[in-house]
Amino acid sequence: MASDRNRLIVLTGLALGLTGCASTGQTALAGKDNFGEAYRQTLAAQVINPNPEYDTPFAATDGDVIAQAIERYRTGKTKLPDRQIIGNLGRQGGSGAASAGSDGN
Repeated sequence: MASDRNRLIVLTGLALGLTGCASTGQTALAGKDNFGEAYRQTLAAQVINPNPEYDTPFAATDGDVIAQAIERYRTGKTKLPDRQIIGNLGRQGGSGAASAGSDGN
């Protein structure tokens, strides 16, 4: 009797376990209509508009001026920008851990 009961429990468990593997034949993502949709969306996101329209026009550029700038860069004759101090960065003094160790203590 006990072995029949154990056998019934095991068979019921197996039957319930196998129903989890059953398929309805078609899942939401495996249909013909949307096969490759992720690829198409990724491709569309990477395509650049060949004729973009902007609200404001760009300033015209001169090729000679650009060529001169490139030549100055290559020969090392570029103009260095003025030094700019942002906040307390680069200034003497200050507070906090950085100034506590600067007096030699």
